[in-house]
Amino acid sequence: MILQRISLQCRIQLSCFTLLVSRSFFTTQAATSMQPMSESSSAYRRIRQYADVKWDELGFGLVPTDHMYIMKCSKEDRIFTRGELKPYGNIEISPCSGVLNYGQGLFEGLKAYRKRDGNILLFRPEENALRLQMGAKRMCMPSPSLDQSMLSSKQFLLTNVPPPGKESMYIRPLLIGTGPVLRLEPAPECTFITCAPPVGNYYKEGSAPLNLVIEEVIHRATPGGAGGVKTISNYAPVLKAITCAKSRGFSDVIYLDSVKRNILRKSLHGNIFICNFLRGNWISTPPTQGTILSGITRKSIIDIAIDHGYQVQERAIEVEELIHADEVFCTGTAVVVAPVGTGTISMKLHSILTGIQTGLIADKMGWTVELY
Repeated sequence: MILQRISLQCRIQLSCFTLLVSRSFFTTQAATSMQPMSESSSAYRRIRQYADVKWDELGFGLVPTDHMYIMKCSKEDRIFTRGELKPYGNIEISPCSGVLNYGQGLFEGLKAYRKRDGNILLFRPEENALRLQMGAKRMCMPSPSLDQSMLSSKQFLLTNVPPPGKESMYIRPLLIGTGPVLRLEPAPECTFITCAPPVGNYYKEGSAPLNLVIEEVIHRATPGGAGGVKTISNYAPVLKAITCAKSRGFSDVIYLDSVKRNILRKSLHGNIFICNFLRGNWISTPPTQGTILSGITRKSIIDIAIDHGYQVQERAIEVEELIHADEVFCTGTAVVVAPVGTGTISMKLHSILTGIQTGLIADKMGWTVELY
C-alpha cells in the first residue's frame, strides 16, 4: 500500500486525505534584455546573452518581461487581425467590459525550453491553440487562428527563455471580452494577449511534502457547466476552498464529483492519476466528461505510459482507492508530473516527458516545435 511504502501519515477524517509534496514560490528581478526576433532570424543564432535573471533561484512566480503581444478582433466581422509586440504594462479597458462584468475570458498555459545547442523547443503549442478555440466557442467568443496563436507564442522565444537546464518560459495566452456590455451578451470586441515570464520548478526541490485535502462542500464544476474549458470564471470560485485548505496546513485541494460525491475529479494543479500494480500494470485517471479540463500534460502522460507498456484506463476513481494505490500523482503544465510521496513510476514518466520537452530524449511522438 502506498502509505506503508513511503511512510506517510494518511487519514480520511472529516473529508481530509493527507498526502505528501511541497511548494515554495520565488520571484526575482524583472528581465530587462529582450529583443523581438522571428524564428528564421539569423540574428537569433548569435544570441548567447540572457536576461538579467537569477536562474538558479527562479521559482514559479511572476517575473515580468519587457514586452507582451496584443491582438484585437474587428468589431464589424469579429476576426482577429495582425497583432503586435508592445511594452509590458497595464491595458486600458472599459469598466463595462464583458470580462469585468460577466467573466467572459479564457487563458492557456504552455512552456518553451532552450536546448543545449541554443535552439528553442515549444511543447505541443497546437494543442493549446485548439483548446483555446474550443473554449472560445463555449464562451461565445471569436478566437485566433492556429497560425495566429502559434505566432503569438513565438514572439517571446527570445533571450528570456532560460539557458539550457535552467527551467522554462511559461507562455500565458489570454482571450478576454474587452468590448462594453450592459445586459448579458457576448462582448462586441475581444482582445488576445500573450505574456511570458521565465519560471522555475513549481515545487522547490528539498522542501516539505504535499498535503492534499478532499473538498466536500465546494465543487469546481458541475455537469453541463464550463469545467471542461479553461475559462477564467472557473478559478476565483474555488479560492475560498484553497485559502481555507492552506490555512489548515494543506497545500492543495482535490475536488469531488458534484453528483457522486465519493468520486475524484481533479486537483487545483492538474489531473489525478493512481497506480495499482497488484491487479495488473494499471494506471488510472478520471475521464474528463465535460467537467474536467482535457489536460495536455495528462494526454501526453497517457501516451507515454502506454508506449512504455502500462495499461491506462480512464474511469471513475473513488476516494477509498487513494488509500490502496501504489502511487498517486498529478499532472499539469505548471507542475509537469508531481508525485504524491516517492514514486518510481511517476518519476520515470516525469523524466521521459521532461526529456522530450528539453530535447534530451528524441521526440518520436512529434510533439515539439523547434525554432532554430
